[in-house]
Amino acid sequence: MNGWTILTWAQLLFFAMGAFYFFRRSGKRASGGDFSKEENVTKMKQLSRMRNQKLTEPMSEQTRPKCLGEIVGQDKAIRALRAALCGPNPQHILIYGPPGVGKTAAARLILEEAKQKEESPFLGWSKFIEIDATNLQFDERNIADPLLGSVHDPIYQGAGAFGQAGVPQPRQGAVCDAHGGILFIDEIGEMHPLRMNKLLKVLEDRVAYFQSSYYTRENRQIPPYIHEIFQKGIPADFRLIGATTRSPNEISPALRSRCTEIYFEALDKYAIEEIARNSLYRAGISYEEGLCKAVADYTRGGRDTVNIIQSLVSLISMEGRGRITFKDLEWVAETGRYQAVTQCKVNKRPQVGMVNGLAVQGIGGSGTLLLVEAYIQKALKGGLTVTGIVEEEELKGRNRTSRRKSTARSSAENVLTVLERYGFSKENYQVHINFPGGTPVDGPSAGVAMFLAVYSAFTNKAVPGVLALSGEIGLNGQVLPVGGVSEKLIAAEESGVEIVFIPSGNWKEAYRDMPLKVIAIRDIKELISRVFKQEGEERFVLDEQILTAKEQM
Repeated sequence: MNGWTILTWAQLLFFAMGAFYFFRRSGKRASGGDFSKEENVTKMKQLSRMRNQKLTEPMSEQTRPKCLGEIVGQDKAIRALRAALCGPNPQHILIYGPPGVGKTAAARLILEEAKQKEESPFLGWSKFIEIDATNLQFDERNIADPLLGSVHDPIYQGAGAFGQAGVPQPRQGAVCDAHGGILFIDEIGEMHPLRMNKLLKVLEDRVAYFQSSYYTRENRQIPPYIHEIFQKGIPADFRLIGATTRSPNEISPALRSRCTEIYFEALDKYAIEEIARNSLYRAGISYEEGLCKAVADYTRGGRDTVNIIQSLVSLISMEGRGRITFKDLEWVAETGRYQAVTQCKVNKRPQVGMVNGLAVQGIGGSGTLLLVEAYIQKALKGGLTVTGIVEEEELKGRNRTSRRKSTARSSAENVLTVLERYGFSKENYQVHINFPGGTPVDGPSAGVAMFLAVYSAFTNKAVPGVLALSGEIGLNGQVLPVGGVSEKLIAAEESGVEIVFIPSGNWKEAYRDMPLKVIAIRDIKELISRVFKQEGEERFVLDEQILTAKEQM
């Protein structure tokens, strides 16, 4: 055997050993063989210890509603959810409302209720897939997309045996996981526009499609099921429930047009009291009478209420006591920087230039009493000053930003124009309208209240403190419909108001059953005649002299 022959065999042996080494390495990577058995045993024991070590269940989980009856203050919204989901043709839904009012819990529980209906398409195995739009990170190269799914192409690390064979691997996302059930997207208003457009396509097709430049129909190494996925997609027939704290005009019109819109209300003090009682009952702790009512003075959110109760329970447990006192609540409120929620009460004494208006704080928010003050003084040059309002607002679109004068300011100018029909002249008077309280006011719904306040100051006629008003004012003196009337009426009742004037366009038969008197009016002339006797004497027209809203219309 000559030297060339020996060299040739040595080269062949070297290449064979190299091929065997790399084959073993690739096999280990596929099976996790890079780790020794001892290391695997150690890691598994560590995981087992971690799974067995658990803290106590947080009170937020203990108090999570187990049935729809435990969701307080949302009867109308729950009925609307039932109507949209429990029938033979469930709808896509958008839920608006502040945080911590039970949007997610209600949706989850109503799915379980729908499963029990014979006519419902939801079956016993239908899933409730919950994701948060603020955490929906995705790769523009489509390597990972937890919502819509993605394709793992052969070039990417970790492609495994399929990658070595040049086979792309489709991986389904939440839209496919939710097939046959509910996909709940929290904070859907924060979703990236690109994700939103693709989600709308899935809603339309009810199928999630996948694409890859590595896929060809002729590739025989690709398994048949992957061919099926690339050619026909993965079924994604689900019902979408999107929850948001944003206003409707901030949500994609294309999404809104596909969904039934449902509004969850801000919790009132009675709902907060009930949540506090339920939390203390489940904790098995005694407390001073009236404590739950006092808790409602510090919060209007369900989560904040539970947090306060948990702090109270922890405090007395740490100190070895079994009863919560008002002093404990004051300490928790002080250390947690909880500010007392003050409820305005009306001054029932008639006053000149002082009128009770009504407003709603935020979308899906609670109603509130809005005091309106007006002062008029003769002057050589007339003018209008309005304080306590949003003077200017910024409107942001997709491609531009614009500014416009506050609608509250515009309503004040409408008031002076209408008032000229009653002997007032804008050139001869300085008018100052003020909204005290520190919360900037915007919107046209205070127009009628502003008119009555300025009219009272101009004629020196006192307005009774037991009435409140809401409505937009037109240039011809008409009283135009406004939003949030139901919430405003609740706030009026809590504030001690006895009679509320609303636009006739907002009238509902249900308002007849309210403890306070609700009167629908069409125009300013009708308002003046009902508040004051036409002879000019200051007098309020009481119940027996007030025509019912039905008689007016």
